[in-house]
Amino acid sequence: MQIKYKDININYSYYENSSKINLIFLHGWGQNIEMMLPIAKPFIKKYNVLIVDLPGFGLSDEPKEIWSIFDYADMVDYFAKQFKMKNPIIIGHSFGGKIALCYGIKYKPSKLVLLASPFRSKPNTNNIKNKVLKSLKKIPVINRFEDFAKRHMGSTDYKNATKMMRDILVKHVNYDLTDQVKNIKCPTLMIWGTKDTAVPYEEAIKLEKLIKGSGIVTYDECSHYAYLERLSQTISVLNSFIGEK
Repeated sequence: MQIKYKDININYSYYENSSKINLIFLHGWGQNIEMMLPIAKPFIKKYNVLIVDLPGFGLSDEPKEIWSIFDYADMVDYFAKQFKMKNPIIIGHSFGGKIALCYGIKYKPSKLVLLASPFRSKPNTNNIKNKVLKSLKKIPVINRFEDFAKRHMGSTDYKNATKMMRDILVKHVNYDLTDQVKNIKCPTLMIWGTKDTAVPYEEAIKLEKLIKGSGIVTYDECSHYAYLERLSQTISVLNSFIGEK
């Protein structure tokens, strides 16, 4: 299904269960709804669940102007209001996690879940695309996404992105949220792999110190896709963190 926002069509999946708990799942750069389905599926018959193809990815149109990371957060808030998802729990991976941080800074989520989320200028890492693709092959639950990744993960590289998405990427990776994340007041959970080469584990340690009341669940020997490498554990952790109260 699609909703028009700022004159672009945005693709989404929404599952309503008349619950007081609202979950919004945001994928990483170069990905789509399918990459969040493995951790969203256990909740779609219990809570109100929204998964979005972020503008520029999946079946959603590209923005018609250079969006900031906060523009993406505003789009999430628009969706939340459309579906009357009051004080949602935002669950974001990588780029989606940075959007979640912006949402937490500007709006009032009840909780945040950050899956390997950058929050400041991108650390110096070499050949991230190849490292990520190599790690995908080692994760059974997302083997079926390998072809998709080969086609689309290249958009994380400056040279392979469209002009619009390239400009958005530059704006995203250079935007530092260090001072602003200190204003996040809601409970915040981080799930991170110690072998993450895209957003190193050291970033999680730094972020935990900046957000009061946050905590890290550490997955030893796991990559940037730690949340999928230990899918059962991730679902269990989310169940405990979301809670009914």
